Amino acid sequence: MDPIEDPDGIYDKASARQGALANHARFVDENLKRNFIANFIHGVLGMTGFRLMYAPTIIPAYLMMLTDSAAAVGLASALLQLGATISPIASGSRIEHRSHILSYAIRVGSLMRLQILGMALAAWFLTGNTLLFVTLGLFLLLGFFTGAQRVAFQMLMSKLIPIRKRGRLQGYRNLAGGLIAAVLAWVAGNYFIAQNWLGNGYATTFLFAFLLTSAGLVVLKTMIREPAAPISRPRMPMMERIKEFPVLLSDKDFRGFLIVQCFATAARVGAPFYTIYAGSLLGLDGALIGGLSFVFLGSDTIANIIWGPMGDRFGFRIVYIGSLLCSIAGVITLMMASSANPIYAAFILLGFGTSGWMLAASTMVLEFGSQEDIPMRLGLVTTVEGIIAAIGPVLAGVAIAFVGFEPFFATVLTALMIAAALILFMVREPRNVIN
Repeated sequence: MDPIEDPDGIYDKASARQGALANHARFVDENLKRNFIANFIHGVLGMTGFRLMYAPTIIPAYLMMLTDSAAAVGLASALLQLGATISPIASGSRIEHRSHILSYAIRVGSLMRLQILGMALAAWFLTGNTLLFVTLGLFLLLGFFTGAQRVAFQMLMSKLIPIRKRGRLQGYRNLAGGLIAAVLAWVAGNYFIAQNWLGNGYATTFLFAFLLTSAGLVVLKTMIREPAAPISRPRMPMMERIKEFPVLLSDKDFRGFLIVQCFATAARVGAPFYTIYAGSLLGLDGALIGGLSFVFLGSDTIANIIWGPMGDRFGFRIVYIGSLLCSIAGVITLMMASSANPIYAAFILLGFGTSGWMLAASTMVLEFGSQEDIPMRLGLVTTVEGIIAAIGPVLAGVAIAFVGFEPFFATVLTALMIAAALILFMVREPRNVIN
């Protein structure tokens, strides 16, 4: 192209951009098998450990043992989410200009896992108020590094795994990891906790989670082959980047998705209290914790056989809708339950809903807008979710303590129904939108 005809070098820039994207796609395809396997093994080990921590059974029961207070369960959940609110935008700002982000992802992932080890050591060696305050502080730090890790690892997946394979990767990973986690959760409830292994069954469970998740991180570190980013933004101060958020929100589908996430997240604050409610009806002991953990994680796992391939084939909007419908059915079943069988059925439905929501929400956000904006889209969504999830558990815990479960269930159900209506009418499938 003659410089006189193209004085700004527009065609050269476009050609360079296309060349970078083509080279990146070629590298991804050449290393896809290795990176797919690495992500799968890391995900299985990480999911097995983290599901023991984040299933709505073991941690709420542990906090009830320490405090005998639903409000304390809400406070701990709020601190976890508050930490996750602080870090995502900062994490996105730190990586969006980088050519390679694996080392950063490993660093924040390691710091996240150290908080779980701290919880195990605290449970063994501390007592009384000191144990409670240290545990709450570790929840805050765990949330902080969880938020940073979420942005880094989702961005890493978007670089390594093409869109046509992400649903299957996450589905198969969740299937294998969830099956193991369901069995281990049952073992943790019926043996570690019920029989007080190593002097403290909860501490033993936390230590086991730390070892599993750390092993997954080692696999990722040693096996991944990361390509250079084909497109990246110039480095910019975080506050200046935040001022550009209205540009991200100018995409009406992404804006609608963010609103849907707000209501879905508001509904999810109820998760820690489902086990408390079941315990109020059936008696909260190790056997019940193990049984509910098993059916919740087992159904969560089996659902991935459906949700993952469905998302790859039809897009993840339909997965999101299906997950909300399952959650609505689960909450209604739990509200109406008065015996063990319907409670277990409710946890199965809630497991299906949680599985689909996590898969759809984490994948859809990668598909709106341009590639170079992925880190800050992740940061914005994670921060907004964190704000809602930080406030919600405290309000829910206090409300349950003073007025019981009925208003709580009504609020959760309303939020789920609004989210389902909004995604039906406000958000198009991003794969079908021509940018």
